[in-house]
Amino acid sequence: MADKMEDSPSLSVQQSRERGSGDSSVSSSNMAEIPTVVQIIERQAASGESSTAGGGTGPPGSLHHPGFALFKQGAEARLYRGTFLGRPTVLKERFSKKYRHPRLDEKLTTKRTQGEARTVARARKAGIPTPCIYFVNYQSNCIYMEDLRCATTSRDYIVAVQSVGAGDSFRALQPIMDKIGKILATMHDGDIIHGDLTTSNIMLKQDASATEPEVVLIDFGLSSVSQLAEDKGVDLYVLEKAFLSTHPNTETLFRVILKSYTKHSRKSKDVIKKLDEVRLRGRKRTMVG
Repeated sequence: MADKMEDSPSLSVQQSRERGSGDSSVSSSNMAEIPTVVQIIERQAASGESSTAGGGTGPPGSLHHPGFALFKQGAEARLYRGTFLGRPTVLKERFSKKYRHPRLDEKLTTKRTQGEARTVARARKAGIPTPCIYFVNYQSNCIYMEDLRCATTSRDYIVAVQSVGAGDSFRALQPIMDKIGKILATMHDGDIIHGDLTTSNIMLKQDASATEPEVVLIDFGLSSVSQLAEDKGVDLYVLEKAFLSTHPNTETLFRVILKSYTKHSRKSKDVIKKLDEVRLRGRKRTMVG
């Protein structure tokens, strides 16, 4: 009996070690389950999805744009996918609004098409990664631009990482948030206001040969050029509201973006001050209703 009593503790120690080893393997498997950007892109390609602009391909052709297939329509424009000059291309067509006076509608549509093309050119000159514009047709208000095939939205990637439920998701997302903050700092230092910053308009581009993803900004349809810290603060506030509403419980991630923005922007002090003022106005508006 004494011998059995002595064997029993050693057995329980061994069992606990095995359990500890099992827990360790579970933990490491959780870490392994955190998807990479390349894996998300490959999954979407295999399932026929495209996060380049939020949808798959539509009909095989278009009456007005032969060889291009409609794959998304928003409030301001239709997006088609096809080939232009032998390159995979996204065609963005701004359509007329029937509720506006025809002459006013034509003027506004052309002005916004010109503004978007010029802002993208300005952004690329400042070193901000954006889709390359191949051609602009001001008569039909169409922009032919690079189709980001090896890319996914930061929205889809954040959702995929968080859905794993691993405690290491913050560590996986932190480098990307740092890059986003740096890109936004460069954009604002160049006096470019995006106007519609959301995680759906921040792409992550990476092919199998790249070691890390590249942050690419898309959809400059509401963009403008401004030196005002107020406008830049509002731009960040729009992103903050969109970020936290789309991805709950990610306040720490957004703080990483702001920390990186502050580090890399020459004008961050005034912009962050304005951001705090805009936040305060937003809270007052919410309280008053």
